[in-house]
Amino acid sequence: MARVLDNTAKINNAIFLLLSVINDTAVPRNIRRAATEALNYLRSETLTPGVKAANAISVLDQVSQDPNMPLSARTKIWQVIAILETIHD
Repeated sequence: MARVLDNTAKINNAIFLLLSVINDTAVPRNIRRAATEALNYLRSETLTPGVKAANAISVLDQVSQDPNMPLSARTKIWQVIAILETIHD
């Protein structure tokens, strides 16, 4: 039971960080689109927490290497990936 609550808290924290990237107009559109896609995975009701995290990491990892990404957004993306890497089913 504690692990479920722990995973939920981690996912909520990741969602909060992703929303800050999505709502930042200084972030290029393709990066905001990838953050939105990752957010949709995290909000999915049909996936387990581990699958949600893995899918979101996959999307964010691809976009994290974009040279046009502002440093603040890159830092938040890396924070989200670090949080999600600790989630397991």
